Amino acid sequence: MRTLIASLAVVALVSASALGSSGVRQARPVSATAAPNVEEVLKAVRSDLQLSRTDIISKNVTLTAEQAAKFWPVFEAYQKEQNAIMDAQLKGLQEYVDKFDTLDDAGAMALMKTHLDRDQRMVTLRLKWLPEFRKVLPGKLAARVMQIDRRISLAHQVEFSSRIPLVE
Repeated sequence: MRTLIASLAVVALVSASALGSSGVRQARPVSATAAPNVEEVLKAVRSDLQLSRTDIISKNVTLTAEQAAKFWPVFEAYQKEQNAIMDAQLKGLQEYVDKFDTLDDAGAMALMKTHLDRDQRMVTLRLKWLPEFRKVLPGKLAARVMQIDRRISLAHQVEFSSRIPLVE
């Protein structure tokens, strides 16, 4: 059962990174001798999520050269803070997968805390960074970027949640 759940979690994370991205992604070759550790998988998933997020925003927000020169460094800083939140969530999901067969009430509550903490941290992050986006973009563009970012995040969360079994 644990292997099934772990597989579902990895599939969810990898497939979520492809949500909304255009084109076909090539699978990365996996070494037959050494499986990647959890940290490597988390780093790869986070990188894919961030790259697809940047790609989607760049295709849906028209910026002048001057706006782009100012905005993308700000967005990159924003993404660095997102990384910490995403890592915490992915590690929480990994703990859930590792303990699924023996999950007790405390473990179930820890899973929910992980989800709710992530939600709260993302709202706090967006509230912090929206004014920063506004410093380099007109209000409508700043709002559009945040809307797109939020939609991508919500889509990823739905994908994650749909692939992770409910607590039994």
